[in-house]
Amino acid sequence: MASRIAVSIAAPASSPSASPVAAVATPSVALRRGLPPTCRALRARRSSRGAAVVCQAQGSQDTSIQVPDVSKSTWQSLVMESEVPVLVQFWASWCGPCKMIDPIVGKLSKEYEGKLKCYKLNTDENPDIATQLGIRSIPTMMIFKNGEKKDAVIGAVPESTLVSCIDKYVDGR
Repeated sequence: MASRIAVSIAAPASSPSASPVAAVATPSVALRRGLPPTCRALRARRSSRGAAVVCQAQGSQDTSIQVPDVSKSTWQSLVMESEVPVLVQFWASWCGPCKMIDPIVGKLSKEYEGKLKCYKLNTDENPDIATQLGIRSIPTMMIFKNGEKKDAVIGAVPESTLVSCIDKYVDGR
């Protein structure tokens, strides 16, 4: 389902008789008024509180990159024996901050493709590994290099924080 944003528009001061909808009649004008650039369709709507312009966002699909899962059975081969550094995101399905950082980890997995591998480990389904590594809070992102834990970042941090951590163990992007 496409996202919708309703914006109330007042009539222009220079023309009190102009309808509020006429004030924003085309997408190019709407963009200058601050509507999102992904707006593909404008539709006028009148309600008891006045007129509004409804913007329907382009595309309804999720554009985030899916990070593959790692589990107890694949941990050794995917993380510990990896030829390149590995970023593991420790998460759980009920964790809001985990959902916030997930697209960032996905984006970084694409940007560092070939130089860094990224995986997600569900701590509810794999408590042994989480306990062994001392995971006490999620989301936690850990970097492993040559089978050894090198660094950890805890919490839903900005992308720049993860990048500076990753760059210590990866040769550029």
